[in-house]
Amino acid sequence: MRVTVVGGGIAGLTCALSLHAAGFEPQVYEAARTVEAVGVGINLLPHAVRELSELGLAGELESVALSPRRLSYRDRSGEVVWEEPLGLAAGYRWPQHSVHRGRLQMLLLAAVRERLGPDSVRTGLMFQRFEQTAGDVRAHFIDRSSGSPSAADADVLVGADGIDSAVRAQLHPGESGPQWNGVHMWRGVARHPDILDGRSIVVAGGTPGAKFVAYPIENPANANGEALVNWVLEVRHGPSAPPPDGPGRRITAAQARAGLSSWNLPWIDLPMLAERSSAIYEYPMLDRDPLPRWSFGRVTLLGDAAHPMFPMGMNGGSQSVIDARVLAWCLDRENDPAAALRRYDRMRRPAVNAVVLANRALGPEEIIARAADHGGALPAGQAEKIADHYRELTRATVGQVNTHASWTVPLSAADPAR
Repeated sequence: MRVTVVGGGIAGLTCALSLHAAGFEPQVYEAARTVEAVGVGINLLPHAVRELSELGLAGELESVALSPRRLSYRDRSGEVVWEEPLGLAAGYRWPQHSVHRGRLQMLLLAAVRERLGPDSVRTGLMFQRFEQTAGDVRAHFIDRSSGSPSAADADVLVGADGIDSAVRAQLHPGESGPQWNGVHMWRGVARHPDILDGRSIVVAGGTPGAKFVAYPIENPANANGEALVNWVLEVRHGPSAPPPDGPGRRITAAQARAGLSSWNLPWIDLPMLAERSSAIYEYPMLDRDPLPRWSFGRVTLLGDAAHPMFPMGMNGGSQSVIDARVLAWCLDRENDPAAALRRYDRMRRPAVNAVVLANRALGPEEIIARAADHGGALPAGQAEKIADHYRELTRATVGQVNTHASWTVPLSAADPAR
C-alpha cells in the first residue's frame, strides 16, 4: 500500500517509520527546501518513548536527550508548590525524554532515509490540493524552487502538515483559524549550570501569561558540565495587543532581561539565560477547535494538523507519536483503506479532542494556577487528584503505559511491502 505523507516534521517522519515498519510504502513530502535542526525543547512522555523504542530508536534517543526525574511546580519566588517523579522514577518501564526539537527531527529523518531510502523524503514541494477516487488519491504539489507542478498517486494520503495544515483546510473549508488565548511565549535555549538536581522540569508562576518554564535538553556530562537549557517566559501584552500572525518575532536579550526581572528564582541565573541564548523568539500560544471528523475516504489527518493544543502537560508531540502508531495498526487490520481510516478516527479523535479541551482548562497546570490563587501549596491530595485525572484522560497512567498491548504490526520475513 502506497501512502503519501504531507509534512516532514516529527509527526510526519514518525508516521513514515510506523508505516514502513508495518510493511507499507510511505513517501514524505515536505514544503521546506531543506530539513534543518531548528527549534527549541520538546518533551516525549513515556507513552511516546515506548512507541519510538518499539520502532528501534531507544539508543538513538538516549544519545541526544536527557531523561528528567522530577516535575517541580514553584511559585514566583522559587518555593515548591508541588512535585512528582517522572519517567522511570515514577514506575514507568520507559523514561521521559527532554530533547532539542531539531535534534529529534534530524534523528527521525536519518532513520527514515536509512530504512526507506535516500529519496523517501522529498523537500521543497508545497502541497496544493488532493483529489480522490474510489481506488486512489492524487496529491498535487508546487516545486518551490522552479515553480513547476507535480503530482503523486497513492492509496492513502496523510496530512501531517502542522497547525496551518493545507490538507485540513481542504477537508474542512471555511473552518476558523487557530485560536489564541492572548499569551505569547518567549522561548530560547542557552547553556547553563545544573538547575536544581540537573534533571528537573521547573514550572513557576501561576496562570498562562504569568509562568516561567525551564528544563535541560541534553546530558551535562556530554557538555563539559553545562547543559543546554530550554526556557520559556509567558507574557501578555494587554487587551490592545494585535492578534498574532504567526511565530517569529525576535526578542532582544535586553527585552528578555526586562521580562525576567520581576522573577526571583534563586537556583537559576535568569540574566545568564537571556544573555547566552543565541536567539529568543516570540510565539503566540495557539490551538484549534476540535474537529468532528479527521478521515474522509482515503485521506486523514495526524499530529498538529489534526489536534494542535496548548502546551500544558507536555503532551502535543507525544500524542502525534501515538497517532502514527495507531494509524499503521489500523491500516494493517482493515483490507479497505477507507475503513482503516474510519477506525483510526474513532480510536484517536475523541480521546485527543478531550486532551485539547483539557489543555484549554490548564490540564495538570491547574495545580500551579490554583496554588497561586490559594497563596501556597494546595491542601493534601488535591494536586495529586488533578495530576491523576489528567493522566487518566491522556491514557498515560503507569499501568496503562506499562501493560497495554503493543501497536507493533508483526511481519514475517517473507511478507512483501503491501
